[in-house]
Amino acid sequence: VQLVESGGGMVRPGGSLRLSCEASGFNFSSYDMNWRRQAPGKGPEWVSGINSGGSGTYYADSVKGRFTISRDNAKNTLYLQMENLKPEDTALYYCHRPAGHYRGPGTQVTVSS
Repeated sequence: VQLVESGGGMVRPGGSLRLSCEASGFNFSSYDMNWRRQAPGKGPEWVSGINSGGSGTYYADSVKGRFTISRDNAKNTLYLQMENLKPEDTALYYCHRPAGHYRGPGTQVTVSS
């Protein structure tokens, strides 16, 4: 199982980013997937989840209405579209396969003026 995130960066408050997670080594379309994040000095936080087929999506209250999770099973890729970013969104973001607790190394998102 390999998960590799990309798309992070530094943006100003109110900005947008799109994160991607390329999956390999397993049948991606058969598994529910999550995005999680970890801010400096804090524990991991679940951000969003999506079921294997993409029909069910779930969000933490802190990001609801601003983030959109999606997946392209033909491309073995998970996405997180982030809009109206806030400084408190600053964290290392990583994709996570709950079954087996696999995760990628993450991509850093920094929101600062």
